[in-house]
Amino acid sequence: MAEQKNSSILGRGNREGSALVRQWFDELNELAENDGQAAYVFVMGSIGEILQVFDIPVVFPEVNALQTAVRRVSHEYLGEAEDYGYSPDSCGYVKADIGIQLREGEYPMGRVPKPALSVHTNACNIYLKWAEIWQRMYDIPIFTMDVPGTRTAGSQSWPGDRKFVNDHKYVTAQVKELFALCEKVSGVQFDIDKLREILGYANRMNQGWKRVLELNQNRPSLFNALTDGTVFLGITNVYRGTEIGAKYFEDLVEEMEYKADEGIGTDCEEKYRLLFVGVPCYPIFRRFNEMFSNWGGTFISSTYLWFASGGNNFGFQYDLNNPIESLAEGILISVRDAMDSMFFQDQVLVKMVDSFQADGIVYHPVKSCRTVSTGLLDNRRAVMAARDIPSLFIESDMVDRRAISEAQLKNRIDAFFEGLASRRERS
Repeated sequence: MAEQKNSSILGRGNREGSALVRQWFDELNELAENDGQAAYVFVMGSIGEILQVFDIPVVFPEVNALQTAVRRVSHEYLGEAEDYGYSPDSCGYVKADIGIQLREGEYPMGRVPKPALSVHTNACNIYLKWAEIWQRMYDIPIFTMDVPGTRTAGSQSWPGDRKFVNDHKYVTAQVKELFALCEKVSGVQFDIDKLREILGYANRMNQGWKRVLELNQNRPSLFNALTDGTVFLGITNVYRGTEIGAKYFEDLVEEMEYKADEGIGTDCEEKYRLLFVGVPCYPIFRRFNEMFSNWGGTFISSTYLWFASGGNNFGFQYDLNNPIESLAEGILISVRDAMDSMFFQDQVLVKMVDSFQADGIVYHPVKSCRTVSTGLLDNRRAVMAARDIPSLFIESDMVDRRAISEAQLKNRIDAFFEGLASRRERS
């Protein structure tokens, strides 16, 4: 019986997660083939809970763009966008998406439907300009949710504070404006009971995601934050606020708790516990991870799992008795937390070094994303001043293989592990 449970539960999160994401791609493809339309949103602040109330399917252009990289054809889409007039220095995700749009939605996973509207927050400065491109291409309405961020490091306000009350009112007014726009675009009337149901599923998902991240403090770590974590991230975004997503994360918590109880770690023999900062190198995704795992390096957590989950990692719980006000509060706290995970990473990382008992930090700035990459050198200095921990600073890209030198990456990574081994031997 024990062996049967072992075989059914181990790896379930990866198996089911991959199948669910594939199912989502297939549904979008079917929608596109039938000339259906969707909302174009982003991982940081997708506000998918609202769109589901109005039965509006969502497309994540960032997810589509990274698929071109994982499938090793991103250079084709980037080239088309650059031939169309976009600069080589522009965000690689934007250019990959432009290539997809120029191909009438065709990409490695099928086709994506055209947008009926775009909904985004100000979590990334690129989001605003990216949405304007779709507006020009398709003459669609765009909605920008302006979420007040943290003014200075350590100055976050919370419910009950005067600043938070003012920010909350500001976001609540925008939420109600979005309701009106969605009613107009979809023809579906706002249903507060349906919103409560969706927020209930979101509560279960948020609670599960927070618990999964916490469980990886275990020794040995239970999952690889870079590879396995990317699968989990897919579900947090595309099945946000759904019964499928809630059930998935409850099952994932069960799997991770089982592994913790049985002392089962990742496939890699864990010699060094690493934190990852930045966006993964998708064009050589598996090989990039193997450069670390071959040395016994395991990524136990990542700022990417925070900001790319739109703040779901915070575990915010909506008040179902006051769904609209609570939704606005959740957007404010979660999106702000996602932005803090990028802009005030030193504070987050210092806490993670302690709680995860990390042996090193890998900083990975990418050419395509200045929002994530700017200031990482200063961030690195601040963390090293606060904690005596080795770090590695390597540069490549998340989608453009022209900016990636595997030989150079391997040399830097090998030297980093040699230093870790020497440090451990001395101590």
